Amino acid sequence: MTKKDSARHFVATWPKNRYLCGMTHDQLLFRPAAEADLGRIMEIIRAAQARMRARGSSQWQNGYPAATDIRRDIERGYGHLLAEAETGLTVAYGAVLFEGEPAYEAIEGRWLTTGPYVMVHRLAVAEERLRQGGARRFMQRVEALALTRGIGSFRVDTNFDNAGMLALLAEAGFVRCGEIRYGAEHREAFEKVLRRQ
Repeated sequence: MTKKDSARHFVATWPKNRYLCGMTHDQLLFRPAAEADLGRIMEIIRAAQARMRARGSSQWQNGYPAATDIRRDIERGYGHLLAEAETGLTVAYGAVLFEGEPAYEAIEGRWLTTGPYVMVHRLAVAEERLRQGGARRFMQRVEALALTRGIGSFRVDTNFDNAGMLALLAEAGFVRCGEIRYGAEHREAFEKVLRRQ
């Protein structure tokens, strides 16, 4: 799908009065991902995998996330993205879940809260939008979405060597709560208690 086609799909499918599509000062829109977005999302994911590999990180180096993972996100309503308002071009992607994560039940540590929470998996930002606050803006939109649903907790996990994500979480006020496991792999676990401004 070309940039022009993506913009046409975006405008046709997600008018400004739907969902959380209001413009911000930086003209980025937050919306659920659609099947037509898959190609662009995978471009962003593959570039993120390459950056991690270049830094020597072991995260996302086993073929995950693959197109099947992202397609499943979209089908289940988890996939969300930030897109340029003018062009519709996707600049960041993440899976936003409200259903809980089984691995979080066995945390080696302790969560700050015990109630329902929102979580993000598979967060990635387009190469050309790195260091422009895309990931931070995505996380802020997730916080706002959670609060509209009455959810007061935001949890996330990442690899111990994912310096960019660790810095983002520290800046955003997340607290390290311990470690969780996905099979033999360990992840650092974080939580932020959400409050209305």
